[in-house]
Amino acid sequence: MARFPWLDSLGIANIGQVDKSVASPGLQIHSPCHLCPLRAALRLEFAQFTAPPGTNTLKPQPTLLPLPLTSIFILSTFAWLTPRSFHKQLSTVLTLLPLKSVTESFAKVIHGLKVGHLTDRVIQRSKRMILDTLGVGFLGTSTEVFHKAREYSKIYSSNVSSTVWGQPDFRLPPTYAAFVNGVAIHSMDFDDTWYPATHPSGAVLPVLMALSEALPPSPKCSGLDLLLAFNVGIEVQGRLMHFSKEAKDIPKRFHPPSVVGTLGSAASASKFLGLSMTECREALAIAVSHAGAPMANAATQTKPLHVGNAARHGLEAAFLAMLGLQGNKQVLDMESGFGAFYANYAPQILPDVDSHTWLLDQQDVAFKLFPAHLATHWVADAAASVRKQLVRDRALLPTDHMERIVLRIPDVQYVNRPFPDSEHEARHSFQYVACAMLLDGAITVPSFHQHQVNRPQVRELLGKVELEHPRDNLPNFNTLYCEISVVLKDGAIFTGSSDTFYGHWRKPLSQKDLQEKFRANACGMLSHHNVERLIEIVENLEDLEDCSVLTSLLKEPSPPEIVSKSL
Repeated sequence: MARFPWLDSLGIANIGQVDKSVASPGLQIHSPCHLCPLRAALRLEFAQFTAPPGTNTLKPQPTLLPLPLTSIFILSTFAWLTPRSFHKQLSTVLTLLPLKSVTESFAKVIHGLKVGHLTDRVIQRSKRMILDTLGVGFLGTSTEVFHKAREYSKIYSSNVSSTVWGQPDFRLPPTYAAFVNGVAIHSMDFDDTWYPATHPSGAVLPVLMALSEALPPSPKCSGLDLLLAFNVGIEVQGRLMHFSKEAKDIPKRFHPPSVVGTLGSAASASKFLGLSMTECREALAIAVSHAGAPMANAATQTKPLHVGNAARHGLEAAFLAMLGLQGNKQVLDMESGFGAFYANYAPQILPDVDSHTWLLDQQDVAFKLFPAHLATHWVADAAASVRKQLVRDRALLPTDHMERIVLRIPDVQYVNRPFPDSEHEARHSFQYVACAMLLDGAITVPSFHQHQVNRPQVRELLGKVELEHPRDNLPNFNTLYCEISVVLKDGAIFTGSSDTFYGHWRKPLSQKDLQEKFRANACGMLSHHNVERLIEIVENLEDLEDCSVLTSLLKEPSPPEIVSKSL
């Protein structure tokens, strides 16, 4: 049995056996010089078992191996071992053949997109997403749900491991490092939001960070490699959501990151690992069977697992595709395939790579200034406007004179929580966010701590809140608005409204404010030097020659003053 320790150490599988009795005697397999990072790692591992004694396996050399007819799947899994002439002819044939399915067109785009296809705007926007996601991930390591996921993952071990962000003494196999870091990112609902509605970055970035750290140091993975794979994962999510009108509204049935995020994770991992077009297609098919989580678990500790699982399952799908596991070749075309997650599913074949345009080029993301469901940010903005009218010269809010608080908002049931009992319910409560803003004049990370949620003044105000759902106020992040009216006992009415809050894609955060958010989120886990270094590296990510410079900062030991504060 020819074993591949690098993959085996990840807990994936062993690679098949060469059956000499049925091998084709004249067929040989050769390796080209230019290899992607994982292919290179596999080639070196493979050479250790096939090269003659004394051969220097660190130099590119042809490796001869009889091809077993009983293991024909090796042709697809190890396509990089074939001669360049055959590779070129095969590529030409695949290019000339008409695309027969949506699934095939996705695989072709994932496999075919190159660094040169990235635009300046896509690079700049994705760097902002990466910085913000790292920051909310560091902050999320302080949450209870993160610590539960961390404890669970301790049962897994591997010779190859990746960093759990901000935990220098704790490492996991790449799939579970991606899982735990994904949970951290969404643990406070502080991560970015796109349109159609999903959290795009949390399922993708942990996968790429885990892989870039787990891969052998040579050849190096560059910042552009990372940006390309990241954007492929984001693009796949957006394209899939554009196939359904339902996806444009705030979700009612499935949590979108658990659906499109899983396929985005698989796509980004497939790109980063250099999978063939066939393997990309299989990875998507496998990922579909890992996808989906119900909205019933919104506002609970389980919801962050949706993002962690999307990261882990997508990476697993790519690994399994590398090993030749097969799925439905038209899984994205079928109502019983990916169409099972969305009503009115109408998939379309993607344009050719040469005419590809990025959705992120057309549609930016929203960045949150406080950790709660995106729809509550309109409420906070409107409530702040009303408070300015009610509170002047540092006076206290006249709660005793307030009779009613009327919120005119879309009908979103899982964010309608009149009396939230936990931090997670408070993050998904129109009512709580309105009352907290009226009382305090600001919403911050501590606003959702249990003792803040249970304040008597808050509970009193919550009892005065009424909801109205105007017909024109649809549950859509691109069109919704919020209007708040505070009615005093003397009949006076104070009204405020918001149709776009600061941080929405129509009113994006400045780079300065985005960096300040990152500093505030990361300072509890990293030294000031490392925080500033991460900002600098991400700001210039397209110029980074070696991603290990970035990943090394994710595992940098915390300085003594930070450790003492956390005890």
